[in-house]
Amino acid sequence: MASGVATGSGSSGGSDPASGGEQERLPPLGVALGDPAGIGPEVIAKAWAMRRALGLDPFLAIGDRRSLEAVSSVPVATLSRPQDAPGLFDEALPLLQVDDPGEIEPGKPNLAGARCALDSVELAVGLARAEITSGLVTAPVAKSQLYAIGFQHPGQTEFIAERCGVAASNVAMMMVGPDLRTVPVTIHIPLRDVPEQLTTDLILARVRTTARGLVRDFGIAAPRLAVAGLNPHAGEGGALGDEEVRIIAPAIAQLRSEGLDVSGPHAPDSLFHAAVRSSYDAVICMYHDQALVPLKTLYFDEGVNMTLGLPILRTAPDHGTAFGIAGKDLASPRAMIAAIRLAGHCTRLRAAASA
Repeated sequence: MASGVATGSGSSGGSDPASGGEQERLPPLGVALGDPAGIGPEVIAKAWAMRRALGLDPFLAIGDRRSLEAVSSVPVATLSRPQDAPGLFDEALPLLQVDDPGEIEPGKPNLAGARCALDSVELAVGLARAEITSGLVTAPVAKSQLYAIGFQHPGQTEFIAERCGVAASNVAMMMVGPDLRTVPVTIHIPLRDVPEQLTTDLILARVRTTARGLVRDFGIAAPRLAVAGLNPHAGEGGALGDEEVRIIAPAIAQLRSEGLDVSGPHAPDSLFHAAVRSSYDAVICMYHDQALVPLKTLYFDEGVNMTLGLPILRTAPDHGTAFGIAGKDLASPRAMIAAIRLAGHCTRLRAAASA
């Protein structure tokens, strides 16, 4: 089963910076269960069941116990102290219980479940900020349910950034696969609004955050960044749109003057085939689908959503709640496993760099 993620420069991957002994000294990862009626509990339980075969870092589940028991028979150990998780991880899935959401029925979301999901994420962020956990992995939530209980953010990324005291413009959502990383400049907005929202300053912020993240979390000393154009053929010098000339090219020139290895704007339709992927460490894309379509096409079952620019480490599987298959033992844990493995790898890199 393939569940690797791109961890080093180009497509060659990277070596793990820590030995097993160093790994054991790190706090466990915190894994928020997501919507209790979605596939989050199932894929987390499956990941724990494969912990030995895959050598997964110890992690602590955060959410409602019954959401796990409804979809899995793995042993669960409810904790009063999250620090006890590593000692129990080999024999049971450690769980930190949040407020009781009532009855759980897989595939049937409700508002109580949305509150449970939000409480789980908020608690998980707090534990990571307090360094009680070494990083945060979040299972999928249903934004429509969250909006119904007053959630004000476009997604978990923006919520987590706010709880960490970081402006949304200073974080970057990076999609990670085995040999591809993509970062959208504009994210959860209608496509018709992208040209208006796209600015040189926003591109500068995303690229700088990405470059710092590749150094800090992937150990890439001199990241190579490719910048996609917005229009077909990157605008053809203004014949098919002038955003490349007015907005994107000035940002690239500024970044190069700062010493960053940035190229572009490139024609988006030629950036993602196998021969080109080894020439850069990440692609900066102009809008959501430009970044997510290639990643999901190539690595639908193992893509990871990682938030750069936070004081904490955060990853998530790049899929949704999948209510239609929840509770049917059909959900693949590969993306969750990839998210856990990437979080563990990056936390060890951070620990090694600060030692």
